[in-house]
Amino acid sequence: MSASTPVDEPVDNPATTPADDPLARERSHLAASRSALRAMREDVEALDISDVTANWVNAAALAHQIEERIKALADLSDTPLFFGRLDYLRSPGAEQAEGAEGELFYIGRRHVHDADGDPMVIDWRAPVSQPFYRASKKDPMDIALRRRFGYTGGDLTAYEDERLSDPSEAATTSKLLQQEIERPRVGPMRDIVATIQPEQDEIVRSGLSGSVCVQGGPGTGKTAVGLHRVAYLLYAHRERLARTGTLVVGPNRSFLHYIEQVLPALGELTVAQATVDDLVAHVEVRGTDDAPAAVVKGDARMAQVLRRALYAHVTMPTEPVVVVRGSRRWRVPAYELEEIVRQLLDRDIRYGAARDALPQRVAHAVLVRMERAGEAPDDRVQDAVARDSAVKAAVKTVWPAVDPAKLVLRLLSDPEFLAEHAEGLLDEQEQKTILWAKPARSVKSAKWSVADAVLIDEATDLVQRTHSLGHVVLDEAQDLSPMQYRAVGRRCTTGSATVLGDLAQGTTPWATRSWEEALLHLGKQDAVIEELTAGFRVPTDVITYASRLLTHIAPGLTPVASIRENPGFFEVRRSGGTDDVVSACRELLRNEGSVGLIAADPHIPELAKALTAAGITYIAPGEETTRETRLTLVPASLAKGLEYDYVLLDEPRAVVTAEPDERTGLRRLYVTLTRAVSGLVVTHATPLPDQLT
Repeated sequence: MSASTPVDEPVDNPATTPADDPLARERSHLAASRSALRAMREDVEALDISDVTANWVNAAALAHQIEERIKALADLSDTPLFFGRLDYLRSPGAEQAEGAEGELFYIGRRHVHDADGDPMVIDWRAPVSQPFYRASKKDPMDIALRRRFGYTGGDLTAYEDERLSDPSEAATTSKLLQQEIERPRVGPMRDIVATIQPEQDEIVRSGLSGSVCVQGGPGTGKTAVGLHRVAYLLYAHRERLARTGTLVVGPNRSFLHYIEQVLPALGELTVAQATVDDLVAHVEVRGTDDAPAAVVKGDARMAQVLRRALYAHVTMPTEPVVVVRGSRRWRVPAYELEEIVRQLLDRDIRYGAARDALPQRVAHAVLVRMERAGEAPDDRVQDAVARDSAVKAAVKTVWPAVDPAKLVLRLLSDPEFLAEHAEGLLDEQEQKTILWAKPARSVKSAKWSVADAVLIDEATDLVQRTHSLGHVVLDEAQDLSPMQYRAVGRRCTTGSATVLGDLAQGTTPWATRSWEEALLHLGKQDAVIEELTAGFRVPTDVITYASRLLTHIAPGLTPVASIRENPGFFEVRRSGGTDDVVSACRELLRNEGSVGLIAADPHIPELAKALTAAGITYIAPGEETTRETRLTLVPASLAKGLEYDYVLLDEPRAVVTAEPDERTGLRRLYVTLTRAVSGLVVTHATPLPDQLT
């Protein structure tokens, strides 16, 4: 690899001209590309749709599409329009003619073309861009030269060449790539299109038809891989996903706010984001469960309990149905009605759909009798019979309507009802664990918990099918219960999923024990399980220290191996209290980038008071850092998925003891130890956990 313009040297030379200055030529292409993008945006803004829409509905829809297109064509001044260049030995997909040169392509975040329609920047997701991520000395993929660009803000300041077709040039690590990975971060998570690694690219470009589960330790980029896979799928299957929809599911609002700018920066504005709690928000959550109750309610056996309780409402008819039309009476005997009911039960369709079909089935039986008597009824007659009061009364008795929330309310309030439908599934102690001590009088007055809301969602799906999306990304999946997996799986029954997580970071009593089991509950047991073990974010010394916990929390997992050339820094300090913590914060804030002060949840108020007294401004997780306010005060329970350039972790033992059991506490500690990108300082007044020493 050769660097034509080293990063640490001046790049402007008045004596040179664009003809003999490669960097000047690249800058010229950047300026021309920005101008072309601006022209593309202006063309869309100038569209007149007044004469092409048939009505106001079509006009509104088209206007919305144009507005979204304008947003997607925004040129972000501090975001490079292209970050690489590929010089092909021959034109992609064509045989090389003798003496002919291959084409070159600039690789960027979106497609840009000139006034003639010729590409000036190629979308990173296009097939022709793939060698930028996967080509190597061993497999150059027809690439003569791969060029990476370095930027300061939005200004192109350096480039670096790798001649893949030259066997005499030894392969070396890209300094620009390392600098981009380690670049200080202020604000929300950013995209990684310039730094995607080959093993990540394989996952990103995997097909829409299959589901993928990514096991990745801290700093392996699994969240970024999942988000970039969504962007790739929207590029490759835009029309299909525009119809079916895409969704990113995260663990909490702070996390979703942290990642929310990644897809818009790539020009994708239509992807919905939600937490699992958002998906199942059928009732207001005002209560909490203790751990044993939450574990039982989250167990997959509860799905069968709910099914039994729901279908127990169906009773076999004991009386015939008599329909009066004019002077004639048409009688459907009870045994025939029972046969109709059993047929619907055997079809295993949703409870509500079967209930809707029952009056039509009864009406059809009446029409058969009419035809035998010489009449010629049509569909209108059948609909009228289905609405007959006698038929409606029979349906109400045999297959009554059931409100999902009322069903769950009764299960959690009525010991006999629960015992009847949990027999052979939950033992007496488990039943007692989930029964409310004080039964609620109504759905509105009940103090529903998060786990209760998931049960109601399950019951709702048993009554009426949940709408399925084309693709769902589920991040930090290791913390979900089996019933929560089922809730997410319902949203992609006809689509695919990308599941992201780390078994070592499971910090709930019901945390996932294996991905095979989790995928079974999700309904994606055929998903391919991939493991990312190369650490791009966490410094070597930090991940080595944190990995001491792995033998205690997840002994079967492969430790993350940091590939960072810059080891960052790591230090463990004895602390005399909050004054020392505040001093350490001041020290870290002297560096460029973001700082996270992480502590056990009970310690946060005390630290907040000390920071305020010291005149240090800070924000909460999920709020956006600025140049002036770069310190985030992070409760340990909200640290998962977040990253900071520098982290100060206070009192590791308190992080462990704040959890209900030691394994969960150690896993929480593992999470907090691995949030740093450049440096970690651990302060403690009490002894460190034995597992770290």
